[in-house]
Amino acid sequence: MIRVVLADDQALVRAGFRVLLDTEDGFEVCGEAADGAEAVRLARERRPDVVVMDIRMPVLDGLAATRQITGDPELAGVKVLVLTTFDIDEYVFEALRSGASGFLLKDTEPVELLRALRVVASGEALLAPTVTRRLIAEFIARPEQRRLDTSVLRELTDREREVLALVAGGLSNDEIAAHLVISPATARTHVSRILTKLGARDRAQLVVLAYESGLVSPHPR
Repeated sequence: MIRVVLADDQALVRAGFRVLLDTEDGFEVCGEAADGAEAVRLARERRPDVVVMDIRMPVLDGLAATRQITGDPELAGVKVLVLTTFDIDEYVFEALRSGASGFLLKDTEPVELLRALRVVASGEALLAPTVTRRLIAEFIARPEQRRLDTSVLRELTDREREVLALVAGGLSNDEIAAHLVISPATARTHVSRILTKLGARDRAQLVVLAYESGLVSPHPR
């Protein structure tokens, strides 16, 4: 059973998500929040598997709420899936940097939301490659906001840098294995070691680190 907290300041949006999840086997809505502060409180009280987090909310916005949840060691098992109205949103990049496991557009089809919740709850990151590249390209186009720290790459072997670049390209473990002609188990091991070495929460943060360190660059449109 995947336990979900819904955080959105629009009651109608929360109601729509609740109806969807209540009628789908394997999901339980264990709380609803109308602002970020309430989302953080419910995350601590209910310990859901996933918090579906809107960005723009009163009292405490979704970005700050995400940072509080992902920065709390006691909530290490709680994943955050960010919802946004726009696929190019400066706050979404910051949410990924803050530890969110991915993001979805609010007009996503119901079946995609269910798939996203399953992916994030399983510990994977949800990053649609094309949208992610557009988002990061938009962000990095602003030099004053780019944080270059190549020192993080010193911890990695050449093979691990190669794997990290493929993760940043949106490839799954199976796709990485096929690309490098290695077994899926070996690909998973590489990704796990990279996460440990870089102190990253999940693949979403690996994508951010790969771009911010300069290991990979946004693809031109």
